Amino acid sequence: MKLKDKTIIVTGGGNGLGRELVLQLLTKGSKVVAIDICDTSLMETVRYSRDNSKMLKVYNLDITDRTKVINFADTVLKEVGPIDGLINNAGIIQPFKRVKDLDFGTIDRVINVDFFGTLNLIKAFLPHLLERPEAFIVNVSSMGGLFPVPGQIIYGAAKSAVKLLTEGLQAELKKTPVKVTLICPGAIETDIKFNSGLEKESRRDDELKSSVVKPVKPSKAAQIILNSIEKNKKKILIGTDIKSLNIIHKLFPGLASRLIAKQMESHIIN
Repeated sequence: MKLKDKTIIVTGGGNGLGRELVLQLLTKGSKVVAIDICDTSLMETVRYSRDNSKMLKVYNLDITDRTKVINFADTVLKEVGPIDGLINNAGIIQPFKRVKDLDFGTIDRVINVDFFGTLNLIKAFLPHLLERPEAFIVNVSSMGGLFPVPGQIIYGAAKSAVKLLTEGLQAELKKTPVKVTLICPGAIETDIKFNSGLEKESRRDDELKSSVVKPVKPSKAAQIILNSIEKNKKKILIGTDIKSLNIIHKLFPGLASRLIAKQMESHIIN
């Protein structure tokens, strides 16, 4: 699918990977609707878009509020016009704690943003996308959605639900104009910890930067995602870490889980 002259929604468009997706879509000639819960971040995205800002519309939206998402869909279709694509990128992680140490408020927040936020946008826009000559949905899962990651189990469960939702949609929409792509990134250099309310986790960022496997730059990850859309790919793994673990998991599932658990030992807050 060619992205030029298409109108595409990007959630989490205020920073990190979402911002890179917005900016690169604009350079490809797309009209972009960027969603974020932070007005300041959205204004920064507008500033970075420079001469392409006329092709960018930004909206503050809490994707966990189902009523607001449904009303938002009506607003966008009236103010912007037909939508050709939806990229569900917004997400947060949990504190690096074991399930027994997590309160239900934190659990609900992670699941509501990562899974129900994605589902809310799909439910709001899918009927419209099905009426387009061609359209697409891209859902961003995670390495945690493929493999068990101690200290990020609730996040992983939500992202695993996103994975299964995406694969189910691929089957249900097979004979429709709507293509569906699953994105599974490994480590990416983003502000997800800060955006998740984990400002005190900076020391773990230092550990990450010193690790053998370097995180993928958001610009590179965005390039890979947009390329997968243009080529109608069904599933893309981004990063050496997730690709390596995927191979190990297929051959030695137990070993892959032990490697991840060992890597996470120093990250979990006791």
